[in-house]
Amino acid sequence: MTQSQMTRRTLLGAVGVFALAAAGGPAAAADAKLKIGFVGVTSGPAAAWGTSNVRSMQTRAAWLNETGGVKIGDKTYEIEIITFDDQKDPKRAVEGMEKMAQEGIHYVVGPNVDDGAAAVRPVAEKNNIIYFPYAFPKELYTKPASNAVLGMIANYQSGPAIYKYLMDKKGVKKVAFVAANESDPLSQRDSGVAAAKALGLEVVADKDVYQNDTRDFTPVLTPIVALKPDLLVLSGVAPANAPLLIRSARELGYEGLISAETAQDAKVLSEGAGDLANGFISVGGASTPEIASDTMKEFVDRYTKMFGEYNDESNTKVYALEYIIETLKANPKAIDNVEEFKKTMDSFSAPNPFLKGDAKLSYVGVTSFGQKRQLAVPMVVNEYKDGAFQTLFVGTVD
Repeated sequence: MTQSQMTRRTLLGAVGVFALAAAGGPAAAADAKLKIGFVGVTSGPAAAWGTSNVRSMQTRAAWLNETGGVKIGDKTYEIEIITFDDQKDPKRAVEGMEKMAQEGIHYVVGPNVDDGAAAVRPVAEKNNIIYFPYAFPKELYTKPASNAVLGMIANYQSGPAIYKYLMDKKGVKKVAFVAANESDPLSQRDSGVAAAKALGLEVVADKDVYQNDTRDFTPVLTPIVALKPDLLVLSGVAPANAPLLIRSARELGYEGLISAETAQDAKVLSEGAGDLANGFISVGGASTPEIASDTMKEFVDRYTKMFGEYNDESNTKVYALEYIIETLKANPKAIDNVEEFKKTMDSFSAPNPFLKGDAKLSYVGVTSFGQKRQLAVPMVVNEYKDGAFQTLFVGTVD
């Protein structure tokens, strides 16, 4: 079944936030059905971002339902994931969030990009929806905003960590930036430039842009390569464009480091750039073989069996549904009252099933946003080599 078919089938089957579970099958033990929404991009150059969201949610929901559902208060719920492809279009994102509101859904994962996340804010606030964007504008998470929760590490958190690491370990001194001529990448570029300058790096290029449908990047990269930066930052680069930019830079003779603060897809890099992508640095999923628990390993196995492949970014995307469910468990009144959910966030803590040891799920973001509006997930930075990601280092945010 294609993603669009899956989306249509799921949407057509939605009849409200709660419904009596049908008899038989793994849902038989459930008293009710809890619908969790997704609004984000699952088609086009950035499809990998949203697809990893949807597949992570569907894998985890199927697993929980298979084991009898989720007990919240005195009821047991079957989890159903309702998806909407916004095609990376803010207008469609609004349409998707309105659809979730009509369904009576209070908790939605996505959107995946800045302008989409900003566009849906009025709809979410009006309809009492808590949403978990993978988008970086601070105004979404700072007061008076309170309905959005950042689902990943922001570029202004990972960027400085990457630059500092490369300064200390690789002797990087000169950095150049290139970005698509769209609001998200341009915003991430500006944040990256500010962070680089604050660290004392020499920024040799910060105005070079390309259209998102570009396929020949030679004209864009030729003047940048001539400046011989130690590091080329692909700000906000979509997974489909990353290998094309990398290939063009290498074929032009660029020998320095290349990095991005957006998550990437190893399979796409392998198919689009091959060995030329070796050494490419990007933010990865929130897990590594060294810290992954047995639950995380089983999640990867179930995901792979369900979809025939795995995306490293799903190491991060698995967390949103888990946080929603565990927060509802901590305060069952939040099941249909998002104000109760917000109150619970400040003191919430639960075991992290995806990491070894005594790691905890908690909400963070006070340093960046002045309030707890971010999921605590490990900041994993990867280096691509020979078809797979290898862990470069792991950090945290507060």
